[in-house]
Amino acid sequence: MSRNILLHPTLPSSTQLALRRAGYETLDDLSSTPVEALSKELGIDISDTQSIITVSQRPPGPPLSQSLASLISRSHIVACSYAAVNTALGGGLPRGHILEISGPPGSFKETLALDYARIFVQANEEVIFIDTQNMTSLATIKKTFHNSSAAANYQDLVRYAHLHTLPDLMIFIHNLQSEIHAKTGLLILNSISFPFLSHPDVQSSKRTALLEKIHRVFLQASALNNLTIITTSQMSTKLLNADGSPGNFETGAKAVMVPQLGSTYLPSGRSYRLVIVPESRTTGVVQLLSSPAHPSGQARHQYDLSHHGA
Repeated sequence: MSRNILLHPTLPSSTQLALRRAGYETLDDLSSTPVEALSKELGIDISDTQSIITVSQRPPGPPLSQSLASLISRSHIVACSYAAVNTALGGGLPRGHILEISGPPGSFKETLALDYARIFVQANEEVIFIDTQNMTSLATIKKTFHNSSAAANYQDLVRYAHLHTLPDLMIFIHNLQSEIHAKTGLLILNSISFPFLSHPDVQSSKRTALLEKIHRVFLQASALNNLTIITTSQMSTKLLNADGSPGNFETGAKAVMVPQLGSTYLPSGRSYRLVIVPESRTTGVVQLLSSPAHPSGQARHQYDLSHHGA
Protein backbone atom coordinates (compact mmCIF):
# COMPACT_ATOMS: atom_id res chain seq x y z
CA MET A 1 0.00 0.00 0.00
CA SER A 2 1.25 3.48 -0.81
CA ARG A 3 2.39 5.51 2.18
CA ASN A 4 0.26 8.60 2.59
CA ILE A 5 2.35 11.77 3.09
CA LEU A 6 -0.10 13.07 5.68
CA LEU A 7 0.42 9.97 7.82
CA HIS A 8 4.21 10.12 7.87
CA PRO A 9 5.27 11.21 11.40
CA THR A 10 8.78 12.49 10.58
CA LEU A 11 7.85 15.01 7.89
CA PRO A 12 6.98 18.44 9.38
CA SER A 13 3.48 19.69 8.58
CA SER A 14 4.86 22.60 6.53
CA THR A 15 6.74 20.14 4.29
CA GLN A 16 3.69 17.89 3.97
CA LEU A 17 1.58 20.89 2.91
CA ALA A 18 4.16 21.98 0.31
CA LEU A 19 4.25 18.45 -1.12
CA ARG A 20 0.46 18.21 -1.29
CA ARG A 21 0.23 21.60 -3.00
CA ALA A 22 2.74 20.35 -5.57
CA GLY A 23 0.55 17.33 -6.26
CA TYR A 24 2.39 14.64 -4.28
CA GLU A 25 -0.05 12.40 -2.40
CA THR A 26 2.19 9.55 -1.24
CA LEU A 27 5.84 9.03 -0.35
CA ASP A 28 6.09 6.60 -3.25
CA ASP A 29 5.31 9.49 -5.63
CA LEU A 30 8.68 10.97 -4.73
CA SER A 31 10.78 7.91 -5.60
CA SER A 32 11.24 8.88 -9.25
CA THR A 33 11.58 12.62 -8.72
CA PRO A 34 15.13 14.05 -9.10
CA VAL A 35 16.40 15.95 -6.08
CA GLU A 36 17.16 19.10 -8.07
CA ALA A 37 13.70 19.15 -9.65
CA LEU A 38 11.93 18.68 -6.32
CA SER A 39 14.08 21.38 -4.69
CA LYS A 40 13.14 23.87 -7.39
CA GLU A 41 9.47 22.88 -7.34
CA LEU A 42 9.12 23.22 -3.57
CA GLY A 43 11.46 26.19 -3.21
CA ILE A 44 13.65 24.55 -0.54
CA ASP A 45 17.35 23.75 -0.14
CA ILE A 46 18.93 20.75 -1.87
CA SER A 47 19.97 19.30 1.51
CA ASP A 48 16.41 19.55 2.84
CA THR A 49 15.08 17.97 -0.35
CA GLN A 50 17.55 15.09 -0.10
CA SER A 51 16.27 14.28 3.39
CA ILE A 52 12.70 14.18 2.06
CA ILE A 53 13.79 11.75 -0.66
CA THR A 54 15.60 9.66 1.94
CA VAL A 55 12.42 9.47 4.03
CA SER A 56 10.45 8.35 0.96
CA GLN A 57 12.91 5.53 0.30
CA ARG A 58 12.86 4.09 3.81
CA PRO A 59 11.20 0.71 4.28
CA PRO A 60 7.55 1.03 5.27
CA GLY A 61 7.09 1.38 9.01
CA PRO A 62 3.88 0.70 10.89
CA PRO A 63 0.84 -0.07 8.72
CA LEU A 64 -1.53 2.75 7.90
CA SER A 65 -4.06 1.13 10.20
CA GLN A 66 -1.84 1.98 13.19
CA SER A 67 -3.74 4.03 15.75
CA LEU A 68 -3.62 7.80 15.49
CA ALA A 69 -2.56 7.97 19.14
CA SER A 70 0.47 5.83 18.35
CA LEU A 71 1.49 8.09 15.48
CA ILE A 72 1.03 11.21 17.58
CA SER A 73 3.16 9.76 20.39
CA ARG A 74 6.19 9.82 18.10
CA SER A 75 5.93 13.55 17.53
CA HIS A 76 4.17 14.93 20.59
CA ILE A 77 4.93 18.25 22.18
CA VAL A 78 7.43 18.38 25.08
CA ALA A 79 6.52 21.07 27.61
CA CYS A 80 9.26 22.20 30.00
CA SER A 81 8.91 23.68 33.50
CA TYR A 82 9.11 27.28 32.25
CA ALA A 83 5.76 28.70 31.17
CA ALA A 84 7.26 31.59 29.20
CA VAL A 85 9.32 29.16 27.11
CA ASN A 86 6.33 26.93 26.39
CA THR A 87 4.27 29.96 25.37
CA ALA A 88 7.01 31.24 23.08
CA LEU A 89 7.21 27.81 21.43
CA GLY A 90 3.47 27.67 20.86
CA GLY A 91 2.82 25.17 23.64
CA GLY A 92 6.13 23.34 23.79
CA LEU A 93 8.91 21.80 21.71
CA PRO A 94 7.79 19.19 19.16
CA ARG A 95 9.77 15.97 19.28
CA GLY A 96 12.14 15.47 16.40
CA HIS A 97 12.87 19.19 16.19
CA ILE A 98 15.79 21.44 17.09
CA LEU A 99 15.86 24.16 19.73
CA GLU A 100 18.65 26.73 19.90
CA ILE A 101 18.81 28.55 23.25
CA SER A 102 20.97 31.68 23.22
CA GLY A 103 21.67 34.23 25.90
CA PRO A 104 24.39 36.16 27.73
CA PRO A 105 26.36 34.68 30.64
CA GLY A 106 24.10 34.30 33.65
CA SER A 107 20.95 33.53 31.69
CA PHE A 108 19.26 30.25 32.47
CA LYS A 109 19.94 28.57 29.11
CA GLU A 110 21.90 25.64 30.62
CA THR A 111 19.24 25.22 33.31
CA LEU A 112 16.58 25.11 30.61
CA ALA A 113 18.50 22.50 28.61
CA LEU A 114 18.85 20.36 31.74
CA ASP A 115 15.12 20.68 32.40
CA TYR A 116 14.47 19.08 29.01
CA ALA A 117 17.02 16.37 29.87
CA ARG A 118 15.08 15.60 33.06
CA ILE A 119 11.82 15.29 31.12
CA PHE A 120 13.27 12.82 28.62
CA VAL A 121 14.94 10.72 31.31
CA GLN A 122 11.70 10.57 33.27
CA ALA A 123 10.14 9.18 30.09
CA ASN A 124 12.83 6.45 30.18
CA GLU A 125 14.63 7.85 27.14
CA GLU A 126 18.35 8.27 26.72
CA VAL A 127 19.95 11.71 26.65
CA ILE A 128 23.33 12.51 25.10
CA PHE A 129 24.81 15.56 26.83
CA ILE A 130 27.87 17.11 25.18
CA ASP A 131 29.64 19.95 27.02
CA THR A 132 32.18 22.00 25.07
CA GLN A 133 33.11 24.70 27.60
CA ASN A 134 33.02 23.13 31.08
CA MET A 135 29.76 25.00 31.68
CA THR A 136 27.83 22.01 33.03
CA SER A 137 29.57 19.44 35.21
CA LEU A 138 28.47 15.96 36.18
CA ALA A 139 27.77 17.35 39.65
CA THR A 140 25.34 19.86 38.14
CA ILE A 141 23.60 17.11 36.21
CA LYS A 142 23.34 15.00 39.37
CA LYS A 143 21.77 17.95 41.19
CA THR A 144 19.20 18.29 38.38
CA PHE A 145 17.98 14.76 39.06
CA HIS A 146 18.25 14.91 42.86
CA ASN A 147 14.52 15.38 43.45
CA SER A 148 13.41 13.77 40.21
CA SER A 149 11.48 10.55 39.84
CA ALA A 150 14.32 9.44 37.57
CA ALA A 151 17.01 9.98 40.23
CA ALA A 152 17.65 6.27 40.67
CA ASN A 153 18.47 5.48 37.04
CA TYR A 154 19.55 8.76 35.46
CA GLN A 155 23.18 7.58 35.22
CA ASP A 156 22.05 4.75 32.95
CA LEU A 157 20.18 7.14 30.66
CA VAL A 158 22.52 10.15 30.45
CA ARG A 159 25.64 9.85 28.30
CA TYR A 160 27.95 12.74 29.18
CA ALA A 161 31.09 13.83 27.33
CA HIS A 162 33.46 16.79 26.96
CA LEU A 163 34.35 17.94 23.43
CA HIS A 164 36.49 21.06 23.70
CA THR A 165 38.00 21.37 20.21
CA LEU A 166 36.43 21.96 16.84
CA PRO A 167 37.89 18.72 15.36
CA ASP A 168 36.43 16.75 18.28
CA LEU A 169 33.02 18.33 17.74
CA MET A 170 33.02 17.65 14.00
CA ILE A 171 34.09 14.02 14.51
CA PHE A 172 31.16 13.58 16.88
CA ILE A 173 28.79 15.23 14.37
CA HIS A 174 30.13 12.99 11.58
CA ASN A 175 29.50 9.86 13.67
CA LEU A 176 26.21 10.97 15.23
CA GLN A 177 24.12 8.31 13.49
CA SER A 178 26.15 5.59 15.19
CA GLU A 179 25.57 7.26 18.58
CA ILE A 180 21.78 7.13 18.27
CA HIS A 181 20.36 4.02 19.98
CA ALA A 182 16.79 2.75 20.13
CA LYS A 183 16.15 4.64 23.38
CA THR A 184 17.97 7.84 22.43
CA GLY A 185 15.49 10.71 22.47
CA LEU A 186 17.49 13.87 23.10
CA LEU A 187 20.87 15.35 22.17
CA ILE A 188 22.12 18.43 24.01
CA LEU A 189 25.13 20.32 22.64
CA ASN A 190 26.00 22.80 25.36
CA SER A 191 27.91 25.90 24.20
CA ILE A 192 28.04 24.69 20.59
CA SER A 193 29.56 28.02 19.53
CA PHE A 194 32.63 27.70 21.78
CA PRO A 195 34.71 25.31 19.61
CA PHE A 196 34.31 27.70 16.67
CA LEU A 197 35.42 30.68 18.78
CA SER A 198 38.45 28.74 20.01
CA HIS A 199 39.59 28.31 16.39
CA PRO A 200 39.54 31.88 15.01
CA ASP A 201 42.01 30.89 12.31
CA VAL A 202 39.38 28.83 10.46
CA GLN A 203 38.71 30.46 7.09
CA SER A 204 35.22 31.78 6.43
CA SER A 205 34.59 29.28 3.62
CA LYS A 206 35.71 26.38 5.82
CA ARG A 207 33.57 27.59 8.71
CA THR A 208 30.54 27.76 6.40
CA ALA A 209 31.22 24.23 5.15
CA LEU A 210 31.40 22.92 8.73
CA LEU A 211 28.14 24.65 9.68
CA GLU A 212 26.46 23.20 6.59
CA LYS A 213 27.70 19.75 7.61
CA ILE A 214 26.06 20.19 11.02
CA HIS A 215 22.90 21.35 9.24
CA ARG A 216 22.74 18.15 7.16
CA VAL A 217 23.40 15.85 10.12
CA PHE A 218 20.87 17.64 12.33
CA LEU A 219 18.25 17.42 9.59
CA GLN A 220 18.84 13.71 9.06
CA ALA A 221 18.87 12.85 12.77
CA SER A 222 15.74 14.85 13.56
CA ALA A 223 13.74 13.82 10.49
CA LEU A 224 14.73 10.17 10.20
CA ASN A 225 15.49 9.23 13.82
CA ASN A 226 12.96 11.55 15.49
CA LEU A 227 15.85 12.84 17.62
CA THR A 228 15.18 16.05 19.50
CA ILE A 229 18.25 18.33 19.52
CA ILE A 230 18.94 21.25 21.85
CA THR A 231 21.92 23.59 21.48
CA THR A 232 22.99 26.46 23.71
CA SER A 233 24.98 29.40 22.44
CA GLN A 234 26.49 32.66 23.62
CA MET A 235 25.65 36.00 22.01
CA SER A 236 27.83 38.26 19.88
CA THR A 237 27.58 41.87 18.72
CA LYS A 238 26.49 42.59 15.15
CA LEU A 239 26.84 46.06 13.64
CA LEU A 240 24.08 47.27 11.33
CA ASN A 241 23.92 50.21 8.96
CA ALA A 242 21.00 52.64 9.10
CA ASP A 243 19.19 50.65 6.37
CA GLY A 244 19.53 47.40 8.32
CA SER A 245 22.31 45.92 6.20
CA PRO A 246 25.48 44.52 7.86
CA GLY A 247 27.82 47.30 8.88
CA ASN A 248 31.29 47.81 10.34
CA PHE A 249 32.89 50.12 12.89
CA GLU A 250 32.93 52.96 10.36
CA THR A 251 29.44 52.60 8.82
CA GLY A 252 27.45 50.92 11.59
CA ALA A 253 24.57 52.95 12.98
CA LYS A 254 23.61 50.52 15.73
CA ALA A 255 24.71 47.29 17.37
CA VAL A 256 22.50 44.32 18.17
CA MET A 257 23.15 41.08 20.06
CA VAL A 258 22.69 37.92 18.01
CA PRO A 259 23.47 34.19 18.52
CA GLN A 260 27.14 33.62 17.78
CA LEU A 261 26.84 30.91 15.12
CA GLY A 262 24.05 32.47 13.07
CA SER A 263 21.41 30.25 11.50
CA THR A 264 23.41 28.36 8.85
CA TYR A 265 23.72 25.21 10.96
CA LEU A 266 19.99 24.98 11.69
CA PRO A 267 17.45 23.39 9.29
CA SER A 268 14.85 26.16 9.09
CA GLY A 269 11.91 23.80 8.68
CA ARG A 270 12.64 21.99 11.96
CA SER A 271 14.26 24.62 14.16
CA TYR A 272 13.18 26.99 16.92
CA ARG A 273 15.51 29.81 17.99
CA LEU A 274 15.08 31.32 21.45
CA VAL A 275 16.99 34.17 23.04
CA ILE A 276 16.92 34.72 26.80
CA VAL A 277 17.31 38.39 27.77
CA PRO A 278 17.75 38.83 31.56
CA GLU A 279 16.49 42.07 33.09
CA SER A 280 17.42 41.17 36.67
CA ARG A 281 18.69 38.14 38.53
CA THR A 282 15.30 36.43 38.33
CA THR A 283 13.33 38.23 35.62
CA GLY A 284 13.65 38.89 31.94
CA VAL A 285 12.30 38.14 28.49
CA VAL A 286 12.23 35.03 26.33
CA GLN A 287 12.19 36.00 22.66
CA LEU A 288 11.38 33.70 19.76
CA LEU A 289 13.69 34.66 16.88
CA SER A 290 12.26 32.13 14.44
CA SER A 291 10.34 28.88 14.16
CA PRO A 292 9.12 26.64 11.32
CA ALA A 293 5.73 28.37 11.36
CA HIS A 294 7.07 31.89 11.97
CA PRO A 295 10.42 32.42 10.20
CA SER A 296 10.66 36.00 11.46
CA GLY A 297 9.65 35.12 15.03
CA GLN A 298 9.97 38.10 17.37
CA ALA A 299 7.41 36.94 19.99
CA ARG A 300 8.49 38.16 23.46
CA HIS A 301 7.35 36.73 26.81
CA GLN A 302 8.25 37.79 30.35
CA TYR A 303 9.69 35.22 32.77
CA ASP A 304 10.13 35.27 36.53
CA LEU A 305 12.44 32.65 38.03
CA SER A 306 11.33 33.50 41.57
CA HIS A 307 8.14 31.58 40.84
CA HIS A 308 7.82 27.90 40.01
CA GLY A 309 8.75 27.85 36.33
CA ALA A 310 9.11 31.07 34.39
